[in-house]
Amino acid sequence: MTLRGWADLYAWQLDRASRTPLTRQIYMQVRSAVLSGALRPGTRMPSSRAMASKLGVARASVVLAYEHLLAEGYVESRHGSGTFIAGDLTGLASRRRGVPRATKRAVPISAQTFSDFERSALQSDARPFNTGRTLIDARTAETWRSLTHRAVRRFGANDLGYTDPAGLAELRENICDYLRAARAVRCDPAQIVITAGTQQAIDIAVRVLLAPGDEVWVEDPGYPLTHAQLLLAKARPHPIPVDAQGLVVDAGLRMAPRARVAFVTPSHQFPTGVALSMARRLELLAWARQSGAFIVEDDYTSEFRYSGPPLASLQGLDDTEQVIYVGTLNKALFPGLRIGYAVVPRALLQAFVGTRYLVDRQPATLQQAVVSEFMQQGHFAGHIRRMRQLYRDQRDALAETLMRRAADRLEVAVPDQGMHLVAYLRDGSSDLAVEASAQRAGIVVRAISRFYRAAQPRAGLMLGFSGFPRQSIVPSAARLATLLDKRVRA
Repeated sequence: MTLRGWADLYAWQLDRASRTPLTRQIYMQVRSAVLSGALRPGTRMPSSRAMASKLGVARASVVLAYEHLLAEGYVESRHGSGTFIAGDLTGLASRRRGVPRATKRAVPISAQTFSDFERSALQSDARPFNTGRTLIDARTAETWRSLTHRAVRRFGANDLGYTDPAGLAELRENICDYLRAARAVRCDPAQIVITAGTQQAIDIAVRVLLAPGDEVWVEDPGYPLTHAQLLLAKARPHPIPVDAQGLVVDAGLRMAPRARVAFVTPSHQFPTGVALSMARRLELLAWARQSGAFIVEDDYTSEFRYSGPPLASLQGLDDTEQVIYVGTLNKALFPGLRIGYAVVPRALLQAFVGTRYLVDRQPATLQQAVVSEFMQQGHFAGHIRRMRQLYRDQRDALAETLMRRAADRLEVAVPDQGMHLVAYLRDGSSDLAVEASAQRAGIVVRAISRFYRAAQPRAGLMLGFSGFPRQSIVPSAARLATLLDKRVRA
């Protein structure tokens, strides 16, 4: 297709007065054309120089937009030939034809009590390299104290009574604005439900979507507490294997074609850290549309991406409202906050809010007010920028020390996103045994083999880096390398 053909096919409209950077506008124009089917798989894209000339922008703006499209799988680079719309984006034809969604089934709400439960490793241990921990710098700490004091001074009769179980309107508006800008989530404030964190949001989703005996897709390896909640609800979780492109959708179709829900971590798979490819995202959404199923997207640690812009959410690609998007501020700020959120499809909203009311009535008013002010005044964005740089440095310090001291024993997978890394054991030894030895030596690592259900487990260690300053990371990583040396010699 010629450059003129591109312009005729898709009316480029760059708004130079907009606050949205030109790079982002170019990216969104191409993305929309791909998802609508206007630009088909295999279509050759203009060179960055030609596109820049046509649009009257700096070439750097086009290059950055192309790099973002390449990172998210919308385009592919062919050596010596140029850049093309990715050829493996299945599901676009059905989107373009507007295939109607399957008839919805009734959404039961379970109110039973179950005894089976599976506990995850405790996260209260403050020693390196426990996971899920955060750091707060002096600027954030002081701002938080100031906003809390102000909220207490303003505390009135309205704060002492019952409020909306979905959360304070102003906080939902701020979260909605943030998600639309940072994660490309499709939402309005009425769809936001404030929870105590990801765990409560998933619990509510399980209660709303599933009845005992319903089949569910879960990632293998995957997050153990999601699996535990499904067992508690007497659902039937089917472990679906994960590879370098994320959840293997074809395997899910073979193993559990009648599943009602898929629980996924597409931006940063737990625990491996891989991102769900664009082709797989479209396959997953096509399955949900055709089967009338729902997807629960757990977007934990989405704020902390260390190379390039954050990947767009799976929910942002969903034009039939079959994705429940779940996130948390407990990882972005600090675990003791206990505030998360869910973006709920409108058809499920009444049931979701009603279940949240039955489970916990409402979120705490004072904390919501503080978080809302923190976001409204721009402190949240600044905090994320500072923590992203800090965590990147901590990640690099941990990876560099392990690779320098234990390269022959560990294969270190350095993640582009998240708050932990995985170091795979090269000699095939038991990661559970290493976990126990490290615990006795004062080091907390988590054996990833425990997160597998049916797939062949791979021995490796999950190490959190976000909650520990560099001065404690380096010596602790060196001690872990020494421990591995001693195990080899023994």
